[in-house]
Amino acid sequence: MLCKIDNYLRILYRLSGYIAAVFLILVATFILTGIASRIFGFYIRGLAEYSGYCMAASSFLALAYTFGEKGHIRITLFLEKASTGIRRFLELWCLSIATFFSGFLSYYFIKMLIISIKFGERSEGADEIYIWIPQVTVALGSTIFFICVLHNFILLILKRNNN
Repeated sequence: MLCKIDNYLRILYRLSGYIAAVFLILVATFILTGIASRIFGFYIRGLAEYSGYCMAASSFLALAYTFGEKGHIRITLFLEKASTGIRRFLELWCLSIATFFSGFLSYYFIKMLIISIKFGERSEGADEIYIWIPQVTVALGSTIFFICVLHNFILLILKRNNN
């Protein structure tokens, strides 16, 4: 059963990475459209804001995929020098701290999203869309990241992580 959960979570992280890539493509599209609109003399409202929203979505949705692929900056150079017992303790300590802070981050992004929905906040840009719309991707990305860090922490406790 744990192997199935592990596989489903890895699929979730990969899917999150693919969605992040789509948002990154949208960033480029919005920026190029904004440049083209200036060249041809017309204006499209909110392109800069949409580009920023897509960049935030791309950044947060890519966190879990990047962490799962060991792409984040790690302290492996320091850990390689430690003995096996000390290394395991340090890895557990680091992942426990990372789990706490990623959970804290996820909690507050979800709380911010709920408050934005409750008060009907709108962006201050030219588009004036409800601000909860771009906040959904940030809250979702941070939650998936928290799940990924917790997943790696549990795998390390169960000694199934191949670090």
